[in-house]
Amino acid sequence: MPRFNGTGPMGQGPTTGRGMGPCGGGRGLGRGCGRGFGWRNFYTKKEESEMLKDEQTALEEELKAVKERLTEIKGQK
Repeated sequence: MPRFNGTGPMGQGPTTGRGMGPCGGGRGLGRGCGRGFGWRNFYTKKEESEMLKDEQTALEEELKAVKERLTEIKGQK
């Protein structure tokens, strides 16, 4: 959940991410993980590529938010 504002990755709403934020309890239950089927074989290469690009963007946004928060914390000392 980038910026901890409840909007989920890329502003798509809650429960659209990997479940790694405080609301998900760090379980990481997103995109095929633990569902019992291999999602990589379920989609075409084009669909998988698009999903991976979306995931990459979401991870980059999340990393940016973490770095910003760390900067805020350092500034408060």
